[in-house]
Parts: sequence; structure tokens; C-alpha cells
Amino acid sequence: MTDSTQHSTRTTGSIVDSALAKRLAHEVEGEILFDAASRGRYSTDASHYQVEPIGVVVPKTTDDIANVIAIAAEQGLPVLPRGAGTSQCGQTVGEAIVVDVSKNLNRMIDFDAEARTAWVEPGMVLDQLNAYLKPHGLWFPVDVSTSSRATIGGMTGNNSCGARSIRYGPMRDNVRAIEAILMNGEHMRFGELSDNAATASLTQHQQSLVAGLLDIGHREAAEISYRFPDLMRRVGGYNIDALMPGGPKPGAWAEGTIAPTPIHPNLAHLLVGSEGTLAFSTRIQIDLQPLPNHKVLGICHFPTFYEAMDSTRHIVQLDPSAVELVDRTMIDLARDIPLFRTTVDKFVQGEPEALLLVEFAGDDRDAQRRNLNQLGELMADLGFPGGVVEAIDPDFQKAV
Repeated sequence: MTDSTQHSTRTTGSIVDSALAKRLAHEVEGEILFDAASRGRYSTDASHYQVEPIGVVVPKTTDDIANVIAIAAEQGLPVLPRGAGTSQCGQTVGEAIVVDVSKNLNRMIDFDAEARTAWVEPGMVLDQLNAYLKPHGLWFPVDVSTSSRATIGGMTGNNSCGARSIRYGPMRDNVRAIEAILMNGEHMRFGELSDNAATASLTQHQQSLVAGLLDIGHREAAEISYRFPDLMRRVGGYNIDALMPGGPKPGAWAEGTIAPTPIHPNLAHLLVGSEGTLAFSTRIQIDLQPLPNHKVLGICHFPTFYEAMDSTRHIVQLDPSAVELVDRTMIDLARDIPLFRTTVDKFVQGEPEALLLVEFAGDDRDAQRRNLNQLGELMADLGFPGGVVEAIDPDFQKAV
């Protein structure tokens, strides 16, 4: 292996790191990183939190993950799945055995262009996925701002949204099934279930688990319907509404969105947003969308932050594909960077306190232009005449 097993002075509870590292090195094919430098690197993510892990495993295979889980369970230690570490709330740092899937478990497993679906490993980066899909006229529409680094597994773990979630929904609406390892080491496929008969291929333990989950959905359906808000981007906590008969209640989606209508409970949607606390995802089946042929962008200017936020409830009635807020702080920071200043000066008029970037996309060029004109009319009706800078040229849109 590497020299990562040579650093053996730190002790966590009753577990001596060198002994744990040596056992992992013996039973895991991937890299075992217990040295101070590696633990330091993995103690941070994109948040302001800093927690040093017990050690780091970079698995080479799915069997490596199962072996890590088995060893950790025997030792009474937590396991923390990690992708690119782009989380801003500290989800990928903790005093645990961190398992980094981004280096090796990042492949396209299966792709069906006609069915618009794919199976990918959790470490696949979003931009790499979309580069693969682009020649086929498809893309994965959960377009987070960290797309050059964010992994599909990490996006699944925290139920990522992206700027175009208003049209396509968050991750839970774009994940069809998940293959995962339970904390007892069993491999299990999570997906849509029509009834308990669908669990016939599962082990007795897994059948009992599924039956218990579905029972929660039946027993608590009324309470879930009463307590869970009808929000398009509800990403906090477990998605136990996925366990309800018929799936989540309808009503949160605006007309024109491309969110699916569940017919049966989908157990994969319970894993989405669970931050790796329920099972360790090893393969994820995602739904894909056609790339729109034409896009236009309207940059809406507002004198106050409140007016920008208040206007969104009217703007969404125009059925945009994306609405993104840019506040004065971001404008000023961008202007302070020479590389961006010229572009910012092209699309920012005066000194607005906030901008809304409103995108319309589809296959009909003229329809998108009409939508942009309607946006200008709406802004005038709201008291902001001339408050829209139009970006029709694709290069200008990309620069913005």
C-alpha cells in the first residue's frame, strides 16, 4: 500500500488508528489515508466547518465500500460518504471514516438514449456527465453552480436543486432508482414499488424493512399531508412523503414544469436528501431531458432586494426555465475582479440592489422571444419600465 499506515500516534476512543488502518489496508483494495496531511485535507469542505476524520478510504470497487462498512460496524465507528466536498453546511466532514468515491467510482454504467435514462456511479461529476450526454441531445437538468466538481452521489445525498429546478425539479424528481449498501452490508435496490409483491427478490431482512417503511407511509399519510408544505424546493429532512400510497401529494408544481407524477411510493426518493445516513449509494439511475434548442435571458433590475424577491411570484407565471437572484454584494464583488468587470458593465444598468436572471428555453425560437417581451411588459406593469436587459446571443448569455 502507501505510507499512509505509518502514522500511528493518534488514538480515537479505544481504537488505535494504526491498527484500524492496517486492517483496512489488508481488506480494502483502494487507498487508506490516515496520515495527518490527508486527515487535514478531508477535515474541510466548502463550508466553514472543520472536523478531522478518523481516516480516509478511497475505494476502488463497490466491494471496498462493503468491507469498510463491515469493519466500521464491528468497531462501532461511523462511515461518512463523500463526493467532491462542495457542501456548504458541513455534510461531508465529521469524526468518521470518510469514504471518497470521486476518484475511482465515477463511471457511466448504462445509458439508454431512447428511454432517456442512465445508471451512473456516485463519483461521476455533473459536467462530465453532461459532456457525455451532449452528442445525444440530452442533459441532466439539475444544474448546480458547482457543476465542474459536484458529483451525482453528493447531489443525490443532499437533494440538490440548481437554477432550473423551477422547470425540472430537484434531485428527487430526477432520480429513478438507487443501488446501495445497507449498514448491515447487504446490497439493495431502492426504487418504485407497486405493492409488497415487488419485494419478492429481496432478502427477508430487506422485505421486513420495506414493509415497515410502507407501513409508515400508510399509517402517517394524513399527518404527512397536513405537515409537509407544498413547496417546489423542500430539501430539509427525510422525504418520508415518498412513502405515502401514490407517492407525494400533488399541488406543489406550477403549470408547465417537467416534474414527474409518482404513481407508487419510490424508496429511492427516501435516500435522496438523506445525506448518506440511511444507506451508501453505489449506483444511481437518473432521468435525462432533451437539450433545449433555443434560450433567451432577461436580466431584471430592481432598486431593492425586497422588490426583487416579491416580483418572483409574478415572473414564475410566465413559465421561465430558470430564475436566479444576484444581490448587490455579488454585483460589487464581480465588478472588483478585472476579468469580469467589462461583462458586468454590459448587463448591469446603474446601481441596482438586486438582479433576477430569468431564462426562457425551448425548441421554438420565436416563442422564447415572445416570452422575453412579456417579461419586459410584466416588469413595466410592476413599476420597473425599461428594467430588463435582454441577452439573446448565446455567447453573451454564457458570459452573463
